[in-house]
Amino acid sequence: MKVSAIQLPILLGNRLHNTTVMERMVNETVSRRPDVIVLPELWTTGFYPQPVQQFADLDGDSIVKTMSALAKRYMVNIVAGSVAVNRGGKIYNSSYVFNRSGHLVTTYDKVHLFSPSGEAEDFAAGNRAVTFVLDGVKCGLAICYDLRFPEFIRKLALEEISVLFIPAAWPIERIVHWDTLVRARAIENQMFVVAVNGISNPDDNDFHLGGSSAIIDPWGEILAQASTTHLEGEIIQANLRIAMQHKIHETIDVFKDRRPEIY
Repeated sequence: MKVSAIQLPILLGNRLHNTTVMERMVNETVSRRPDVIVLPELWTTGFYPQPVQQFADLDGDSIVKTMSALAKRYMVNIVAGSVAVNRGGKIYNSSYVFNRSGHLVTTYDKVHLFSPSGEAEDFAAGNRAVTFVLDGVKCGLAICYDLRFPEFIRKLALEEISVLFIPAAWPIERIVHWDTLVRARAIENQMFVVAVNGISNPDDNDFHLGGSSAIIDPWGEILAQASTTHLEGEIIQANLRIAMQHKIHETIDVFKDRRPEIY
């Protein structure tokens, strides 16, 4: 599975600009013939303009229309980061996944909301973990702050996913945490992690997105990583050799050796 991660340069509250840049970078990415394209968290708006209700996509109609058309046009799977969605009068931080035919495969609402920023005051939390299949490969989703909850990621791992996609809007101030945690989740769960952050200019956004998007294999080796300074955005790509995961399980089978009756 060849995966391309697009580290978008995001302007706060400027949906038109962000969508235009996204479409340009997707067009550039498809020349590399990826199987999956992945976008960051809240890429249409940044994290996040106030009042967020005014920027939310009603029932996800706009994002589904746009991303479904791109997936179908380029015949590529798209993990469309996440966007603010108004569903039933509540605002969710929602991720959408599309297959090569443009069909909506699944939707995931961010479960863990970042209380220090007040996210829990503006968004409703999701209440379920999500797994799905792309090109025969079982995958899972987490969004940004979800990364700090190893028990949540382990739940996905126990459902035998091979790839975890993590769209994020992670600040530069805590980028060491990001770099450490995405590798830790790959190693402890023996799976591929595709962690895609946005990047922003500190002169444009109060919340400075830190970049450092990464694709990591189940040994914790970094297959590709973006910078924290390239403000025009970057595309990284790696080929995920899924069979490697099975060989690692044969070498160190942490799942067989678990003692869940104790913990």
